[in-house]
Amino acid sequence: MCGFTGYFNLNNALETNNQVIREMIAIQKHRGPDDSGIVGINTKEKNFEEISSTTTANFSTSKDLLFGFNRLSILDLSPNGHQPMISPDKKVILMMNGEVYNAFDFKDDLISKGHTFKSTSDTEVVLHLYLEYGIEKMVKMLNGMFTLAIYDFTLDSLFLVRDRFGIKPLYILQEENRIAFASEMKSFKPLPNFKFEADFSRMDEFLLFRNLINTTLFKNIVNCTPGTYLKIKNGTISSHTFYDINSEGNQIITSNEKEVLEKALQKSVSSQMISDVKLGCQLSGGVDSSLVTYFAAQNVAKGNLETISITFKNPNFSEEKYIDYVAEQLSLKAHKYEMEATYYFDVLEKAIWHFEHPLNHPNTIGIYLLSEQAKKHVTVLLSGEGADESLAGYSRFIRAKENKLLSKSFFGGLKRNKNSAIDYLSYALNPDKKMIMETAFGSVATAKALRPSFKLSKAIIDRNNTLKKVTGETCLRQRKYELLTYLPDLLMRQDKMSMAHSIENRVPFLDNEMVTTSLNISGDKLIAQHNNKLEGKKVLKDICAEKFDEKFAYRDKMGFGIPLREFMTTQFFQNKWQNEIEPNLKKRNQFQLDVVSSWVKNIKTATPEQLDAIWLLLGFEVWAKQYLD
Repeated sequence: MCGFTGYFNLNNALETNNQVIREMIAIQKHRGPDDSGIVGINTKEKNFEEISSTTTANFSTSKDLLFGFNRLSILDLSPNGHQPMISPDKKVILMMNGEVYNAFDFKDDLISKGHTFKSTSDTEVVLHLYLEYGIEKMVKMLNGMFTLAIYDFTLDSLFLVRDRFGIKPLYILQEENRIAFASEMKSFKPLPNFKFEADFSRMDEFLLFRNLINTTLFKNIVNCTPGTYLKIKNGTISSHTFYDINSEGNQIITSNEKEVLEKALQKSVSSQMISDVKLGCQLSGGVDSSLVTYFAAQNVAKGNLETISITFKNPNFSEEKYIDYVAEQLSLKAHKYEMEATYYFDVLEKAIWHFEHPLNHPNTIGIYLLSEQAKKHVTVLLSGEGADESLAGYSRFIRAKENKLLSKSFFGGLKRNKNSAIDYLSYALNPDKKMIMETAFGSVATAKALRPSFKLSKAIIDRNNTLKKVTGETCLRQRKYELLTYLPDLLMRQDKMSMAHSIENRVPFLDNEMVTTSLNISGDKLIAQHNNKLEGKKVLKDICAEKFDEKFAYRDKMGFGIPLREFMTTQFFQNKWQNEIEPNLKKRNQFQLDVVSSWVKNIKTATPEQLDAIWLLLGFEVWAKQYLD
């Protein structure tokens, strides 16, 4: 796991030294503290030059394309894994952030075709796959989490690639005369004549869903669409899709779903155990992380697998007893760390700086703490992201199957949105819009309270267009939709918080074959009766019940909760809000604050939705101060 950045001047402007690119990689040094590399490329004269990444130095000839890399050594810790990596014929220069788990499956065949290797890194295999097969075929062969930057002198083209599900970030800054790219947006700061500027045109979507799909709150900056690559040639950018999620779910498994899924998960976890540094598991005590931990433990000597967990004093938020149960059953070296309110606010600004976006999920701080503590023990962590989306684990999947119009949740929603009843009914009575709104964090009523100009139609337009494109029966469409819209933000949270502490986070549920298997399981098998109760993710829970026990697998889902009310009643928070957050938010003039102020003053009686809204505005102001002021 690493980080890279670079920029391409399109107006014949040339760089004479490495100062800017050095500053760009220095900002994201946490992504790769073990090594750095810089290559300057002159695309017109077809030459390149490796140059110091530690001191300012002049190029022998000026360059228009700069590559900069930070390395976190995971596979092949020797200098042979250094990046940017240059092909033997000097015609291709490549950078890769991430891991490709099936890379070594191709190595013998490449050797038989005459390719030679000097390292044992997956990056070098990917480079030779590109040399042998070209961009279109190569990217389809890769199974892993990765972003790539490749410059090919023969094709006079720069390629930028992001993995199928967007596990790793790849931000693109497109200006009139320059294209820049980076694993983290903050690396754009040193670029000449660049300043972060706000783009609040999608504020309605942000307020309702707390995230924007593959785009940002900054002008001219997007996160490359997962499953695509960009080709930049002669100043023109073209986008190419190499993975379409609609290719999944077309070969429904008709029998032995549990055995097929278990085999796929076991294989995925085993393949992701490759590492030349210490590896462990992120253990929440839930079904997903517990099963990843179970299969990971099979790949090491008994008692040697280490796990990292976060707990809380408040038993309503802590799954400590389940963590302890898994640790005891699997003889784990379990490390537990308690989250305290003082820590929460101590690191808030640091976490937002790393996230580069208002902290939409309060439990992001929990992952920050987990990663900080994990660094004492391991460098690689396996986690359970992706299971709920691909295997229908959220309660909203059950509600969609039940499809009850006059349900308790319907009337509860109508009551919460009594001042926006027309908007509420417009989606509550429309199955597709209802599916979209199920992933909203706030209600239309709260969004309008914060921003009176809020328009529901504007907030959901992009998500509605995404949903229209996905195919299959209802549960399959919903799973695809969630993988495309809900999961990407969770993956960015994991990436940014773990890489803040130089921790690589791997996600076995998002292995190519694992996703294919998951989406080939019928929705009727995933959402099914167990003890007279409709359960989601049932096939996976059955596996979990077999490995642990039924009570463990079929308990109510808790998730990674955070006691927000407890944190917000502290004097520290109340003072910070009154003296800093609220006055600055008023100056920005984006939100109606009178109603929010009343929620803060009456925090003990505020609803969970109001607490989330306060949290969102707190994060927004801290982010705006860091990146816009």
